[in-house]
Amino acid sequence: MSQLYSMQDVLQNNGLNGSFKLVSEMGTSQPNWDYVESLCCLSVKNVSYTVSEHVGPWWDLPSFRKKWTRQILNRVSFHVDSGQIMGILGNSGSGKTTLLDAVAGRIGNSGKLLGEVFVNGRKLKAEQFQDCFSYVLQSDNLLSYLTVEETLTYTAQLALRKHSSEAIRKKVTAVMAELSLGHVAHSVIGGRIFPGISGGERRRVSIASQLLQDPKVILLDEPTTGLDSMTTNQIVVLLAELARRDRIVIVTIHHTFLAYIIHILPFSIISVFIFTSFLYWTVGMNPDPVRFVCFSAVVMVPHIVGELLTLVLLGVVQDPNMVNSGVALLNIAGIMVGSGFLRSFKQMPVVFQWLSYLTFQKYGCELLIVTEFYGLNFTCTPLAGLPGSCLMDSGNMIIDQGYPGALSRYTQDFLLLYAFLPALVILGIISFKIRDHLVRR
Repeated sequence: MSQLYSMQDVLQNNGLNGSFKLVSEMGTSQPNWDYVESLCCLSVKNVSYTVSEHVGPWWDLPSFRKKWTRQILNRVSFHVDSGQIMGILGNSGSGKTTLLDAVAGRIGNSGKLLGEVFVNGRKLKAEQFQDCFSYVLQSDNLLSYLTVEETLTYTAQLALRKHSSEAIRKKVTAVMAELSLGHVAHSVIGGRIFPGISGGERRRVSIASQLLQDPKVILLDEPTTGLDSMTTNQIVVLLAELARRDRIVIVTIHHTFLAYIIHILPFSIISVFIFTSFLYWTVGMNPDPVRFVCFSAVVMVPHIVGELLTLVLLGVVQDPNMVNSGVALLNIAGIMVGSGFLRSFKQMPVVFQWLSYLTFQKYGCELLIVTEFYGLNFTCTPLAGLPGSCLMDSGNMIIDQGYPGALSRYTQDFLLLYAFLPALVILGIISFKIRDHLVRR
């Protein structure tokens, strides 16, 4: 957990100018303004944390004397400047929350903690940790029967006791405006018994309760966990906006696009090859290793396109159920228009012929047919009394009959098929940009 990675491109891809750092593998009292008001940097050096437990109960002396020791953090160091957002990426149990607790001074005496935390180059003492950091827990500990405005007002009255009622009211109004909560100010939080505000709005209320004290360092434990892609994108953009306003934002992240690429995408590719291996050789298709690789490469695209198309639609439609139904309908329409299985290209109306060029199924089906039948010769014995019963004596004739010109377009079809992947990524970014613009308005 001691490696530090730059993620500047992550924010630039979202139209953000702040900087983002990523550490891989891995208190809310009134601030002490002597440390926080002029904050410009936060440094953490060589933080290590080890826990030990007895193997057995106290009455079993032989096992009780043995201890099980685990090192959760191992010499973790990082530096963050004001105006930056840093993400701590790791799987469950990798120590993300423990690192936040160590930085915030929330770790008790259950283990051995080593390391130093510096604010503006000055080492913090044990009693100064909670005065310098605001901590947003992963679980939203909000009262279901209170409205958003009541929740923030009561929190402000507890945290800002020296302020007047008018100052507290203005502060609550300003924080709700900053986090776009004005439209749900009089809505109840809600819970399991009765509905209330959405999950993303609940998370913003939790963040707002910490912003009441104007913190310069905000720690958030998995603020995007449990949220859909669109809401997650809105929370990330919100945190970047908070960092822009001369704050330091540190978050732990469990599910990210980077995590998808590193942890999920390779297994998706492997699963596709396992599926195609079983299908290809069991069905008894052309026993050529090169053709098998081409077949697997073609099948890979619909698998990834389905996920990317879901993300694109989530930027337009907020309901995940509608998005799943829409993706299924688009795939069915693409098969009917572009595959050529139900109706050949020549027999379709001109409008549908043009629409077929916009479907990845058209290029995928042409590639699969050519891969299987190219260069094959068939042995056919004409039946007595049935002249012309052997109409197809080669695979090339099947290709020309169903997909005229596909033999000459093999490489072109491959390029066009894989062009759908970056095109959907770009389209997804555009859809979320438009969505964010509409939400902000």
